[in-house]
Amino acid sequence: MTHLAPLSRRFFITTGLSAAGGLVVGLALPGRADALPINAAPWTPAGDAKAAEVNAWILIEPDDSVIIRVAQSEMGEGIFTALPMIVAEELECDWTKVRAEYAEAHRNLVDGRPYQRMGTGGSGAVRRSREFLQQAGASARARLIAAAARQWGVAPAECAARDGKVTHTATKRVLGYGALASAAAKITLAQEPAIKTPDQFRLIGQPQARLDTALKVNGQAKFGIDMRLEGMVYAAVTTCPVFGGTVKHVDDSKVKGRRGIQQIVPIPGGVAVVADSFWRAKQAVADLVITWDEGAGAGTSSDQFRKEYRDALDGPAANAKRSGDVNAAMAKASKRIDALYEAPHVAHAAMEPLNATVHVQADRLDAWMGTQDPDGALQRAATAAGMKPEQVFIHNCFLGGGFGRRAVNDELTQAVIVAKAVGKPVKLVWTREEDMQHDRYRPQAAIRFKAGLGSDGMPVAWDMRTAVGSISRSLGRDPVTSGVEPSAVEGLANVPYAVANLNVDCILKNTHVPVMFWRSVGSSQNAFALESFVDEMAVAAGKDPYHFRRDLLAGKPDFLKVLDTLAEKGDWSKKQPAGKGRGIAIHESFGTIVGEIVEVAVSPKGEVKVERVVAVVDCGHVVNPRTVEMQIESAVIYGLTAALYGEITIKDGRVTESNFDGYEMVRFADAPVIETYLALSGGSKWGGIGEPGTPPIAPALCNAIFAATGKRIRSLPIKNQDLSGRA
Repeated sequence: MTHLAPLSRRFFITTGLSAAGGLVVGLALPGRADALPINAAPWTPAGDAKAAEVNAWILIEPDDSVIIRVAQSEMGEGIFTALPMIVAEELECDWTKVRAEYAEAHRNLVDGRPYQRMGTGGSGAVRRSREFLQQAGASARARLIAAAARQWGVAPAECAARDGKVTHTATKRVLGYGALASAAAKITLAQEPAIKTPDQFRLIGQPQARLDTALKVNGQAKFGIDMRLEGMVYAAVTTCPVFGGTVKHVDDSKVKGRRGIQQIVPIPGGVAVVADSFWRAKQAVADLVITWDEGAGAGTSSDQFRKEYRDALDGPAANAKRSGDVNAAMAKASKRIDALYEAPHVAHAAMEPLNATVHVQADRLDAWMGTQDPDGALQRAATAAGMKPEQVFIHNCFLGGGFGRRAVNDELTQAVIVAKAVGKPVKLVWTREEDMQHDRYRPQAAIRFKAGLGSDGMPVAWDMRTAVGSISRSLGRDPVTSGVEPSAVEGLANVPYAVANLNVDCILKNTHVPVMFWRSVGSSQNAFALESFVDEMAVAAGKDPYHFRRDLLAGKPDFLKVLDTLAEKGDWSKKQPAGKGRGIAIHESFGTIVGEIVEVAVSPKGEVKVERVVAVVDCGHVVNPRTVEMQIESAVIYGLTAALYGEITIKDGRVTESNFDGYEMVRFADAPVIETYLALSGGSKWGGIGEPGTPPIAPALCNAIFAATGKRIRSLPIKNQDLSGRA
């Protein structure tokens, strides 16, 4: 178990020989590199004139520098450091000479998917890529050793690689990787080397400074919104304020002839104005008089949806999990309790609004943007332009927040349409208002629990039923024929607590409001409901919430290790003064168990102040401990924002919130002290880390509020609750 000191608030491996004499290693056949342009993202460290041509994963330059391609998207989660660390661990290079740059979706398309997966989400960057990244590094290391051995006329077994050099053990002769790269590229191994096991790691598991930090401090890091092209024009957009609506008529009389305005272009569900500056485009969009056909969503409201979701719980449902006989056990229970929990739509609210810069030419399309799915973006751009996918180049930039929203790029489709219409490079930017009011939101949900407790206070029967929006259906993907969507029941159908008689039902219900993956997806609302109800059961049984959970987790050593560490580090046994409370929650998502304790103060007026959060994490193994701590802190703040304030309100079919004045965020002054501890179970487990810190925070906070006030919160956000006085 490792303690991380809390921060302040604030297969196949093949090789190719480059024209510059460097070693290029990747998971694809070489030969296409000479046909592909250098990644045109302006921040990319492309090297000097002597640098080797990039191909696939690893590039070794003559001066021993190493550039490692990253196929995942860096949006603050540390991918640009963690994935190169995995490669460098096996490569045995000098970590101080490592740089990272994005892999290309175009190369992935035309070279038979050498990067395998380029989509970033589901906390999967490390856990889904680790093995083939290790193999890429191990293969390069073996070839470098073989090249040195051949030059010295010795057996490869007599040589060792370390810190970017190969040494002949007997004679102490040394050759740097840069000097060996050209020869190593020609080596064919009889078989690929085995990759290291965790007990052999030297770099993985050690805290490292992030490779992208310096770029972000000195201004070299370029986000999509920073992009500039010669001859570029700007586009602002407006789409129907009611989702699914269309344009009936546009009166542009106030805009015609205005300085800088170049063109008005129809886009799906709305229009774009093109101008010589974004400000002029934005002002012109605001002055258009548009008559909308608002469609089926017109006149709807959040109050209506809330009633519909509650009513749906009494209708037909698909079964997601069934064990034992809930009805029979419930009938014999000594005590029965039930509760309804509700979670609203919430926005992604990334700090960088959606944007894309697109240049469409006769036989080629280039797009610069931040996307979580470069492969998908390439296909969407090709479709919008009516071009072949092979003609499209996506230049991924740093993302100013993603959280799932940048996995489907509506802004890219719009930018391609506009760029085709105007015949110039176009930078299209959504305003904050457009971004907030045309998001794809976290699904709304209503979750009902019924439980029967035995004479010892422990649950003997537990019935769960959720009504929630289907993300797949909202995205227009294949319908869920079973009636159960995995994200809808995650954390419920795989509940870790030992209850012999269990039933989990699912009702997928969509409105006209689009829904999408949101940080921690279904675990967000499900953990809030489930872990709050576990506390309710504990109170009904007259038991301590920590010990109650402990009894229900008997036989699960990984959960118990996290829970016990949490109780110790979170001072669970210490009493709180009046007006203060401590709450606990534990949840597994994306292969990682996270437990959190929240300490909260509630004033007589009902003002909530979160003072301290303690988190304990079991993700099996860790690549960079610093990243783990950063991501837990990020997830806690993100989850606190949603729990305290997050709510998208629909009135007359439209989103009423438009900016951060109406969609409040947790600010620095409100941020609690956050402590992160590791309680790793090791073995074959490699869990994700970007999302699992979010689910436990809402229930731990609500349980803490109950401990402080005696008032149970079953509907988010907390800002809507009256916590004044004492229960």
